[in-house]
Amino acid sequence: MNTPIKLLVGLGNPDAQYQHTRHNAGWDFAALIAQQYSGELKPESKFFGLASRVLIGTKELRILIPTTYMNRSGQAVAAMANFYKIEPEAILIAHDELDMVPGVARLKIGGGHGGHNGLRDTISALGNNKNFARLRLGIGHPGNAKQVSGYVLKRAPDSEYKLTEDAAYEASRVLPDLMAGDWAGAMQALHTATG
Repeated sequence: MNTPIKLLVGLGNPDAQYQHTRHNAGWDFAALIAQQYSGELKPESKFFGLASRVLIGTKELRILIPTTYMNRSGQAVAAMANFYKIEPEAILIAHDELDMVPGVARLKIGGGHGGHNGLRDTISALGNNKNFARLRLGIGHPGNAKQVSGYVLKRAPDSEYKLTEDAAYEASRVLPDLMAGDWAGAMQALHTATG
């Protein structure tokens, strides 16, 4: 794949009680990118979320944080993608990943939802198109499937949160490569930097 990224979406839940929880790792990543490139995230009702536009080098990147709940994320993604005619292949969805430990970040192109409700709804809202890219931010697994919902909706201990933050920072460094369509270079740099 060598499609340049035009839209970055950070998944999470909107209420104050969910800020900086494990499930909001994607939201935090999108907010980090907006901050790094002096973009102001503003509520946009037609996109069901917070939206910004930044310049990275000479290229424009749209940033979207859905303010629907996680399981309705696709409503926001589809609204912006359709409005700006951004094809799924040019969308990067940042989300938390149970199957990777904190401190690890991985880029992936396409695939299923892996039980992630935000991805499930996005795939559905894009007409069952799974070809968007994902930035998977490791949050670890509680070890028992019954404990997952409580685990993801809690804040991680500071030491663990810092690992996720560091991985997000490393991912931010390869964003210019992704916007240039250099997926191989971005993957090699990120996957090397975050183990």
